[in-house]
Amino acid sequence: MSSSTAFPGQSPLAETAPQSLCAREPHVPADRLVAEMVPPPRFDSVRFDTYVPDPNQPSQSEAVTVLAGFAAGLGGAHATGSGRRKWFSRKPAAPTGPRGVYLDGGYGVGKTHLLASLWHATPAEPSLKAFGTFVELTNLVGALGFQQTVRTLSGHRLLCIDEFELDDPGDTVLVSSLLSRLVEAGVALAATSNTLPGKLGEGRFAAADFLREIQGLSAHFRPLRIDGEDYRHRGLPEAPPPYDDEQVTRAAYATAGASLDDFPGLLDHLARVHPSRYGALTDDLRAVCLTGVSAVPDQSTALRLVVLADRLYDREVPVLASGLPFDRLFSDEMLNGGYRKKYFRAISRLTALARDAKGLVAQ
Repeated sequence: MSSSTAFPGQSPLAETAPQSLCAREPHVPADRLVAEMVPPPRFDSVRFDTYVPDPNQPSQSEAVTVLAGFAAGLGGAHATGSGRRKWFSRKPAAPTGPRGVYLDGGYGVGKTHLLASLWHATPAEPSLKAFGTFVELTNLVGALGFQQTVRTLSGHRLLCIDEFELDDPGDTVLVSSLLSRLVEAGVALAATSNTLPGKLGEGRFAAADFLREIQGLSAHFRPLRIDGEDYRHRGLPEAPPPYDDEQVTRAAYATAGASLDDFPGLLDHLARVHPSRYGALTDDLRAVCLTGVSAVPDQSTALRLVVLADRLYDREVPVLASGLPFDRLFSDEMLNGGYRKKYFRAISRLTALARDAKGLVAQ
């Protein structure tokens, strides 16, 4: 089919064939990786005054007050005292007292909202603030190397890390070492985290786990507990029933800016693209259309799919699919293993994006 021909039987709403994620091999320069470490689009407009505390949970109002004060205290020169280290200056002494906050709370209490609000409220240029998930930070180290990442982030005033992953000991040691170097350079830190697998009350509070895992950095964090109803702890959302291949293909041709890929082929392609580039992989897409969705074959593939799901969710890109519903992507063994929180999150996010895609299908 030529690129200028509409799908047979459809109204010619789109003049070109859909794009293919599998045809994209983005090469992302290091400066873009760092420049994109900002709150995702769905948190562009959040601020402390758009967070609505539960009147029955005073810790929520207290968290807003403490974080607003923390942000205000980060104004002025960089913590080294000059804003820019001189060539002949000595290595700055590590700041005394807590230079970080750790937001400790269950699902659905608005930790990411508050973390993004802290980023927005900190009086510094965006180029002096960084915001990313733990996975994005480890991907940055993988792309730049440890020493270059230290040099790149050392001039920042604030680093916010969402969903610090306590279930990966190797990456936890790597990031803890990175944060130690950044604290020495005067960078302020803020973080949220998941909980370790198998913990009583999993999904609730994780401060003890977090402070133990980061070991020598614990003195630099003030835990800030945020109580609230654990409203997402209601099991997995039911995924909408998938469409058939023809419906998905018609929708892809009728939607400007859509991509169309065979799901197994996309999984193979993800193995050839560094996860730090998955954001660029989705540049300018208005919808992702997938045919032949099937169970993910192994854990390495599953973890790559989790990263892609996060990038699509951050960018609010609807996903239309045929094949298995998204709540059947991962095996029982995966859903009961050490990475189950990531898989639950991916199912929840892909399900939400599938619901967003309903309007793409002609009724």
